[in-house]
Amino acid sequence: MCDATIIAAERLRRPKTMRSGAGLLKNYWYVACLAEELGRKKPLARTIMEERLVLWRDADGRAVAMLDRCLHRNAPLSEGDLFDGCIGCPYHGWTYDRDGACVNVPSAGPEGAPVALRIETFPVRERDGLVWVWMGGDVAPEREPFAMPFYDTPGWRRYYMVTAFDNDVTSLVENFMDVPHTVFVHRGWFRSRSRRAVDMRVERTADSVLVSYEQPDDQIGFTRLLLNPKGLPMTHTDRFYMPNITRVDYLWGEAETGFVITSQCTPVDAGRSMVYTLISYKLPISAPLLTPVLQPLLRRYTRAVIEQDVDIMRVHGSVLRHYGERAYASTPADYHHVFIESLRDHAAAGGRGEAPAPAREEVRFWI
Repeated sequence: MCDATIIAAERLRRPKTMRSGAGLLKNYWYVACLAEELGRKKPLARTIMEERLVLWRDADGRAVAMLDRCLHRNAPLSEGDLFDGCIGCPYHGWTYDRDGACVNVPSAGPEGAPVALRIETFPVRERDGLVWVWMGGDVAPEREPFAMPFYDTPGWRRYYMVTAFDNDVTSLVENFMDVPHTVFVHRGWFRSRSRRAVDMRVERTADSVLVSYEQPDDQIGFTRLLLNPKGLPMTHTDRFYMPNITRVDYLWGEAETGFVITSQCTPVDAGRSMVYTLISYKLPISAPLLTPVLQPLLRRYTRAVIEQDVDIMRVHGSVLRHYGERAYASTPADYHHVFIESLRDHAAAGGRGEAPAPAREEVRFWI
């Protein structure tokens, strides 16, 4: 087992330099919005990987995603109107159907044939309360978007939070799986510094990183008081799934109660991201009468904690943008960060070179 007071691995001792942003990876599903945000009355503007998109629902309620750029004079379609299952440009009224085909040009008159032009569209999926867009081309892959944990599991409750971050996806997924920062950034809210040793096992596969912690008596703030009043031992695991998903599980006893945080990080550009976080939780008792009180409290608590991450990620991101690169010095407590970076770097390089091999490390650090 590695001791975090000694940087044992040579590859961790050297500062790691890499491009800020570490690549915008296109061949994946990305969340564009919550399903409830997308209605039939007004289109919705989104930017994903520097592409400006417009999302809307057709006459059958199906979600549509296309470039937010009219072919005529490039006005934003997101400022236009929806009617008859189509979207109309606010500038000159050019109209497009769900497949991107131009079906009406008002200036051509009632007898004018539609112009044989087509706006680029993107494959869309809707599941688990989210609308996903495939940015890798006009043909969707066989693999479907990630299934959100406990979204419809009996006995579990859930809600979404949507948060804008001024930082890149790599930095965010590392932050969401990082324990040591919680005693500083979230001091008193989530954890407090106790100088306790924590044993951690880190495993890397071809497309994921799994982190398991030995800390059955860990204290994690308000959620412990709400979800673990009996003081049952806790199981804590963190997971990263390529290219942008983190899942953090806190389960007490034999999964009698639980608190699971699943985050989808959508890159706006190399230095900005939108994060869609599903909070899933299981109360220690069936408490339908308490839910109107407990859920607002939990929402306020989780919002306060994530805003602390927003603040530290903003100032962290400003340094990355200033220098244009990362120059990280890591300890064994950062093994999962190094593993995440290796997977994303390999994908950003187009899969060229030797792929990161499966690996497993056991370390100890202090919080």
